[in-house]
Amino acid sequence: MTFTPTSVHRAWSRPEKMLMSGSVLAVVAILMIVASLLIREHGSATESAVQSANNVVQLIDADVQRNAELYDTSLQGMIATWQDPEVIALAPQLRQLVIFDRSTAAPYKGDLVILDETGDIVADSLSVIPREDNFSDRPVFQQHRESASTAMRVGGPFKARWGFKDWCISFSRRLPSPDGRFIGIASASMRLTYFNQLFRGLDIGKGSTVNLISADGILLARQAEQPDKYAIGRDFSGLPNFQRILKTNSGSFTAVSDLDGTTRLYTFSRVGDLPLIVIVAQSKDVVYAVWKRNAALVAGATSLLCLGILWLSYLLGKQLKLRHLAERELAELASTDGLTGLANRRRLDQVFRQEWSRGMRSGKPLSLLMIDVDHFKAFNDRHGHHGGDVALRNVAQTLANAIRRPGDLAARYGGEEFLVVLPETDLQGARIIAEKIRVAIESLPPYAGDRHSVTVSIGIASRQPNAGDKQAQLFSDADEALYRAKHNGRNRTEFNSSPKTA
Repeated sequence: MTFTPTSVHRAWSRPEKMLMSGSVLAVVAILMIVASLLIREHGSATESAVQSANNVVQLIDADVQRNAELYDTSLQGMIATWQDPEVIALAPQLRQLVIFDRSTAAPYKGDLVILDETGDIVADSLSVIPREDNFSDRPVFQQHRESASTAMRVGGPFKARWGFKDWCISFSRRLPSPDGRFIGIASASMRLTYFNQLFRGLDIGKGSTVNLISADGILLARQAEQPDKYAIGRDFSGLPNFQRILKTNSGSFTAVSDLDGTTRLYTFSRVGDLPLIVIVAQSKDVVYAVWKRNAALVAGATSLLCLGILWLSYLLGKQLKLRHLAERELAELASTDGLTGLANRRRLDQVFRQEWSRGMRSGKPLSLLMIDVDHFKAFNDRHGHHGGDVALRNVAQTLANAIRRPGDLAARYGGEEFLVVLPETDLQGARIIAEKIRVAIESLPPYAGDRHSVTVSIGIASRQPNAGDKQAQLFSDADEALYRAKHNGRNRTEFNSSPKTA
């Protein structure tokens, strides 16, 4: 098998184009990968912001629940002591100290009272003699009166009527009675300045806010920003974003603010079982500020990289032809016999396995010619190794000329032996080709005036490949036929007479 520089040059025009096409595709792939990474980083920035907001929300949740538990403990203590006859029998001053003893630990507490079934104060943390006031008009009092549940309720916001007179919320429980009749409630108020102090220590970025809203949509507290516009007590229940928040206990989403039209990332959570919702609204500009800077740097670096790849690919294309030629030559050396130019033993084994498998799939026969140069040792002795090499090359050239189909293969098997693989060829067809080869070799001119022409003996074997057969058996059949040809006088062809012969 030979090839010319011109044919190689033509063959390499396509790979060179493929290199440039591949480089363009690589650049496109890089751009897509970078774009996907930037999108993922954008998502990571969102996740990081959500995580940060969740941490703030959980911190607020934990603090609010802890204080709610303190208030609930105070309420339960007030109820237990109020219903104790021995406490009721005490002097008024001592009774007040005993009833409201547990309330001192609650931070930012307002007044604590026990109301009877009409809403009048019957026990007061601010006065030994209860104040003359009635709270039956408050919604939370009415809810306790209408429901038999003794669970703690949260009411408000409302303006305190006594003491600090600022915004408060209330924690209250219904007083239990043996017959289930409504006999009043125990109530403790909490000043909303507690939340303002809690929020003031949180840093969530410029343009972002922390909000505490009741489940009814009433603003209870907000990180200090535009207090007149977002005053405590404002009703947000009708806004779409708040309606979206009410559907789940916690979560996050990005939306345009219903108030100022700014895009924000909202992260929210309900405070335990309380009707309170903490909402952290982060400005989109703050959330993605770092990502935008990184995206600009990555985009610039990627552009330079892609330009570099295209330039290097252009330079590589010039060297590609030389490398391809070297690889082509190495491949030829690896599969070609150096003396005769035919396929070597390695190539023969590879092709034979392929054709055997193909024959099993197609159901067509596979034939094999085993060829041996007659009296080659004597020829070598007369003409030396150089003459023997010339004779082998002439035989090889004759074999190559005798087989024309692309699937046929002529190979040097070793020494002066050759093999011809004939796919999809039955015994009769193989005998015709073998005889043609034998006659062509016999017709070669004698070497250096030798009286004897070079002749060959040929063994022919043909089989239909089956799963149960061994590939080596076909070689054995051809070898037996070759032995008979040599035994019967040489310069002849013999075929295998096995029952499995096609």
